[in-house]
Amino acid sequence: MNRGSPWFVRGTVLIAFFLLTQAEASRRREADELIVKARAFLEALSRGDFEAAVADFDETMMKVSGPEKLAEFWKLVPQKMGAFKRQTGARRDVLGAYDIVLVTCEFEKVTLDARVVFDKNKRIAGFQFVPSLPPAKYEPPPYADPETFEEREVTVGRGEWALPGTLTLPKGDGPFPGVVLVHGSGPNDRDETLGPNKPFKDIAWGLATKGFAVLRYEKRTRLYGPKLVANPEIGRTFTVKEETIEDALEAVRVLKATPAIHPNKIFVLGHSLGGMLIPRLAVAGKELDIAGFIIMAGLTRPYEDTYLQQMTYLLSLDGELSEEDKKQLDGIKVEIAKIKALQEADRGAGEKLLNAPPSYWLDLRGYFPPEVAIKVKKPMLILQGSRDYQVTTEDFENWKKALSHRSDVEFRLYSKLNHLFFEGQGLPTPDEYLQVHGSVSPEVISDIAAFIRKHS
Repeated sequence: MNRGSPWFVRGTVLIAFFLLTQAEASRRREADELIVKARAFLEALSRGDFEAAVADFDETMMKVSGPEKLAEFWKLVPQKMGAFKRQTGARRDVLGAYDIVLVTCEFEKVTLDARVVFDKNKRIAGFQFVPSLPPAKYEPPPYADPETFEEREVTVGRGEWALPGTLTLPKGDGPFPGVVLVHGSGPNDRDETLGPNKPFKDIAWGLATKGFAVLRYEKRTRLYGPKLVANPEIGRTFTVKEETIEDALEAVRVLKATPAIHPNKIFVLGHSLGGMLIPRLAVAGKELDIAGFIIMAGLTRPYEDTYLQQMTYLLSLDGELSEEDKKQLDGIKVEIAKIKALQEADRGAGEKLLNAPPSYWLDLRGYFPPEVAIKVKKPMLILQGSRDYQVTTEDFENWKKALSHRSDVEFRLYSKLNHLFFEGQGLPTPDEYLQVHGSVSPEVISDIAAFIRKHS
């Protein structure tokens, strides 16, 4: 249908901004309901009842893939896949703020998975047919040796925003150098789970095997999403300080208070949004005397501009933009124009722009991470994958231009790695994260370990 691909309807976006979801327990309770909705959608398609099929479409889907468009698409199915025969198994996945239901569908010529994407309001925000693959499962990386470390449950912070976390601690007497892992954007869990992948667990286990303690924790927007959404005052004033910085500094304090960890050898590693915020975090936590910082795929350009770039990339994967795609991008451009036009007087407004309040965008306005990083007089290691379409080598070059004159800042560019620092080939797409299991590259683990040793 869209963009010359008869089974593509609408994709999803990998970068998440202030997108708050229900807690994991709530997700589990909703699992059956979403599977029922997905099956009902496909059943309506199969019998040609396109009015019923779009009953759960969100506003954008209704505009770009309403009943008439859906009917046109379904007419092409027999040519490509043969007659529809039946639905079989179904399973669920999560991508940022979106829930994904994969329903295996048998056609006369081929078996495919129907990927039905639901937004936080349980509306269908995307749909496409993808190759049917057995669900990939997480496997620990080969460089991790669980016999060399143990894990403890800890609490990061206190009071209404206390967060559960996991401390991965090498066996032995210590004291060990420690590392805090700071999440990317969206309501991440402590492992940064995405499909069958858990990059933060890979890093924690890999570094612990090499003799370093690692603390990872649930992100505030994941654990307290419903509370944040329900409180209008928080919704009007929310910034990256509440989303990320406060809790990361609390995690540093937890490590400093842990007897088995050397209080003067604590490092902070930030991925994606976490990497982007490392300079601000370093300035805010100056009194903690953090030993050094690791930036993995740290964005340097304005968030809203990067969102447009990512959407353009994803919608162009089939080689051309359809009229529907262009309308969707035009809508995003309108939102971005509103963000650029925000005034200080708008800070407390309740309107959401690209799903974030004005306070969020105003807080980030004018923030150029490499410029702030110049003021951080601590060692830094900056890592980037060449196959990353979310945070690109342009960002990596921005870090280098600002900091390459410093002997205590190191840079590593990996030609085969994507945004999760997994190895891959060819054109990177979201399928690498959702359908394929990978592990953080052993080279990345070794480079981080060498950096920590050097500055401990």
